[in-house]
Amino acid sequence: MKGDRVEIVVDAGDTTRTYEVVASRAGRRVETAVRRGVVEVSEVTRSGTVVRTARFMATRVLALVEQPVPREDAGEADARAQSRPLREDPKA
Repeated sequence: MKGDRVEIVVDAGDTTRTYEVVASRAGRRVETAVRRGVVEVSEVTRSGTVVRTARFMATRVLALVEQPVPREDAGEADARAQSRPLREDPKA
């Protein structure tokens, strides 16, 4: 979902570097995968099309921090909708 973010901390020899992949638009999400010694972090659309991918050697990755956007439960959304006062129709 928009706002999902993954931070990747990579060993760059004498220092560390931090990279971020963010779901920039509504309906997009960030997915991570580790395959054959490579860490892939991708921004993906609703239909599954990859928009962009960041690849890092797994031996160089020090930390991979996933920071999802908090999602509300359906029950919380229903409770909030029921607690709203109804607007009165001015024409009535």
